[in-house]
Amino acid sequence: MPNAVASLMLLIWPFVCLVLFRTQRVERALIWSILGGYLLLPPLAEFNLPLVPAMDKVSIPNLSVLAILVFATAHKVQLWPESRVARVLVVMLVLCAIPTVLTNREPILFEVLRNADPILFLVDALPGQSVRDIGSVLIAQVLTIVPFLLARQFLRSEEGLRELLLAFMVGALAYSIPSLIEIRFSPQMNVWVYGFFQHSFEQTIRAGGYRPIVFLPHGLWLALFVCIGLVAAATLTRVTPRIDRWKMVLWTLYLLVFLILCKSAASIAYGLLLLPIVLFLPRRWMVGIAAVMAVVAVTYPMLRNFKVIPTDAIVAEIAEVNPYRAQSLEYRFNNEEQLLDRAAEKPAFGWSGWGRSLVRDPETGEILTIPDGRWIIVFGTFGWLGYIAEFGLLALPLMLMARHAWRQRSADLSPYIGGASLILGITLMDMLLNATLTPITWLTAGAILGYVERRAPRPVRPPRHALRQAPVMQQAAPRTGRRTVL
Repeated sequence: MPNAVASLMLLIWPFVCLVLFRTQRVERALIWSILGGYLLLPPLAEFNLPLVPAMDKVSIPNLSVLAILVFATAHKVQLWPESRVARVLVVMLVLCAIPTVLTNREPILFEVLRNADPILFLVDALPGQSVRDIGSVLIAQVLTIVPFLLARQFLRSEEGLRELLLAFMVGALAYSIPSLIEIRFSPQMNVWVYGFFQHSFEQTIRAGGYRPIVFLPHGLWLALFVCIGLVAAATLTRVTPRIDRWKMVLWTLYLLVFLILCKSAASIAYGLLLLPIVLFLPRRWMVGIAAVMAVVAVTYPMLRNFKVIPTDAIVAEIAEVNPYRAQSLEYRFNNEEQLLDRAAEKPAFGWSGWGRSLVRDPETGEILTIPDGRWIIVFGTFGWLGYIAEFGLLALPLMLMARHAWRQRSADLSPYIGGASLILGITLMDMLLNATLTPITWLTAGAILGYVERRAPRPVRPPRHALRQAPVMQQAAPRTGRRTVL
């Protein structure tokens, strides 16, 4: 159970955000209000209020920055994206809650026959959704994309992108201190500060030691954030003047060693793959690679849904290299198969929340499957509508950025846009394996979308009344019947 310190931290965080906006530039205040809450606030702790979503380490910072920008600053908040496709996806993501709730009003009952008695005994039940739940789900959806919408407006400049990457690097460096303590003495930070452990302790034991978790939901989340910090540091290294570049090189190498100590195979592979790309390839190539990652992340779940991916062949190939990894991957594939079969019963709008999309024992209600990837969670909860809206909104900035870079080859791109694009691309790829969608993912996606909108603004159409006005024609001179002789 969370202690009083956990509740106190959640309560005072809006005031921390207010101080940041009073003392820092809007870009830095926005980033650190959301990133700081993600890194420092307690996981799992929340305030449950009636008719509104749970207030936790994600929703409290998001709501705080939105309220401060609207009511406590002179900035004019413009949440509506300029891209028409982005507008449609935002509306879909928010309003998909309505049909999802309305199509899940029936309870799910778990009944059993006892002693061959023809009477069914109710063992457990999952309640159905009611109309009053629509408001709570709508608010939750809006709060989820607040970082995306605000970053689109306030982090769209080159300075905003630089602040974002700098925050990722500094955040990873600062997080290395408690992480190294946990690597040496076991993950205990959340216990020492907030009075509870947020996950299974067995999953922190790796390679004869420990992988850190600090205040994040899982060690995989922490390793991915360190990978993001590594990519950010490498990006900043390229733009640092040569006389000071050696310092950035040292910080980059330090984060690489820290990433290896996190003992997460996927994040280590991401870091080793992206580091030379960031250090040596042109910016347009980085944007193109990130766009390819986005295409894979969006299309893989679709192909998986239609049974096109040869999972057995993939497992067999990996088994020749690492049997343990192959066994883990096969277990993941089997889980996904069962969850996809469950989701196929309500493919359009999904099963909604409260664990209704999980596969359970029909008699006891015991959970039989564990969803890992973010895509299968979204697909099971909100169906095709929610999946297309969420993954489409995250992938859209990379697709627009790649199109702009391809069409405007002569235009100079920001030195920070390549690294930011790769951070978003690799996070989308990781969401195929883990539910690692975080507020910093939305921040990055919004900043890239804002940068594209700024570089390639929509053409301004003339007013309708001007289009209806006929052009003024010069009147021809009247004919007089005389001929001019030259």
